[in-house]
Amino acid sequence: MGAVLEGVRIVEMAGLAPAPFAAMMLADHGAEVVRIERAGATPPIPPEFDILRRGRAEILVLDLKRPDDVARVRGLAADADGLIEGFRPGAMERLGLGPDRLCRDNPRLVYGRLTGWGQSGPLAGRAGHDIDYIALAGALSTYGRAGAPPTPPVNVVGDFGGGGLLMAFGMVAGILAARATGRGRVVDCAMVDGAALLSALTFSLHAAGLWREARGANLLDTGRPYYDCYQCADGHWVAVGALEPRFFAILRDRLGLRCGQDDPGLREELETTFRSRVRQHWCALLEGFDACFAPILSLSEAPSHPHNAMRGTFANIGGVTQTAPAPRFSELEP
Repeated sequence: MGAVLEGVRIVEMAGLAPAPFAAMMLADHGAEVVRIERAGATPPIPPEFDILRRGRAEILVLDLKRPDDVARVRGLAADADGLIEGFRPGAMERLGLGPDRLCRDNPRLVYGRLTGWGQSGPLAGRAGHDIDYIALAGALSTYGRAGAPPTPPVNVVGDFGGGGLLMAFGMVAGILAARATGRGRVVDCAMVDGAALLSALTFSLHAAGLWREARGANLLDTGRPYYDCYQCADGHWVAVGALEPRFFAILRDRLGLRCGQDDPGLREELETTFRSRVRQHWCALLEGFDACFAPILSLSEAPSHPHNAMRGTFANIGGVTQTAPAPRFSELEP
């Protein structure tokens, strides 16, 4: 994979998952990331298993109550393109490492601030977690089945998609602007903003009258039987996403279904059909066709699927199976 961010230097103030994920993404693509860990801090995951720590050029353990260690961070930031921190608003200022101070030392510094609620607003200083941010954004209300409570999609929407991934984008965008203008800027990346942004299509459908606020009643939230999950005879599950009529026609033909796409008995027929055979039978029957079908693989199964194995979607580094860097870059032929 091409090191497209080679020459970019980032200082990372170690914290919880979203900020390290952003730094990991930048490191994955060639940025030189120096990670600052607090002396005495207990990592939530043993370092040898923590995928989010990979790729760092250097890891320094500093006591930020000591003036010498604070000065060392200032020195690193003075020669960096960007800094990423994920603390509550005001925490870095109290350490003498806020953006006003560091950007005076380095006017082209892009100072990334990753929080749940953002740097402003009534909730800015309050504690929270992914589930709270996606709840306030309106996103959590859309996850779950009809008649059931909202179901948090682990912490991928707020922490990682709306947080770390958005921060990585913000840092690259800010660095591009700084290289063009010579002026850095502060990136205020709030997970509540990011979760709302990731829901852009849902808000579009809602505005057009095409999305009901009741869960499990819409095209993409299990409200349609041709976009849902089904259990097989062996207890494993499969996913069906045959939204378009031409793809549903292939699914119907391969499964020998009687019901059409909008027939009221389709869900029951799909449930009965998939429960009649084991998952591998359905994989052999459907995976080679445009039926919009996939087996629902566990974390331990996914790396060995032939498609993932051929693409290198997962990697084994130091004996730890982990997600490989993405997206992929290749140079064009001259």
